[in-house]
Amino acid sequence: MIIVLLGAPGAGKGTQAELLSAWLGIPHISSGDLFRSAIQSGSELGLRAQTYINAGELVPDEVTIAMVAERLRTPECAEGVILDGFPRTQNQALALKAFLDTLYRSVDTVLSIIVSNEVLMERLTGRWICPQCGTVYHAVYKPEKVKGLCDIEGARLYQRSDDAPATQGRRIEVYLSQTAPLIEFYRSEGVLAEVDGEGSVEEVQQRLREVISAVRAGSGR
Repeated sequence: MIIVLLGAPGAGKGTQAELLSAWLGIPHISSGDLFRSAIQSGSELGLRAQTYINAGELVPDEVTIAMVAERLRTPECAEGVILDGFPRTQNQALALKAFLDTLYRSVDTVLSIIVSNEVLMERLTGRWICPQCGTVYHAVYKPEKVKGLCDIEGARLYQRSDDAPATQGRRIEVYLSQTAPLIEFYRSEGVLAEVDGEGSVEEVQQRLREVISAVRAGSGR
């Protein structure tokens, strides 16, 4: 079964993908992990990707697609895979479709995790870190006992610049603008399912599993 997970930064894709991977017994593949693995291995694709990353540029679609294709050809992915962070654009989705056609396979379902902008911002901007011991706190989900101070060291907590509201707001805007055509593409393909991503991790996971179970039952798997 080939599953694509979509969701804005802060939607919880990574967490949910890992849980689904354990449940289904198929690998979870994120584009970020692919980049890191390819670079560490020193492969030709990894070296090409590193050139762009070091220059602060986006890795071109053809390099990303080649990495994903290389991974999907491995025996580990024979029974299926959960794709997280790929495809990001309609062009990448078309390229994935063309590649899967050569394997006589297709995307079975695309799970779009829907979370309101307010909740996304709450999740993304609430992180605070102790400069001495590195303990991570969250204003809502893991607050410190004394506001602004580490429970362990008593040091004043700080917030990373990339956790600032303006930065995270921009990340959400970019995601929404880039993926709107992608969502419509998969809707037209008849494989898109929108899943409420608010609530506990367990509640969201159950919703995702219900959709997947329905798809498997419909396809006879």
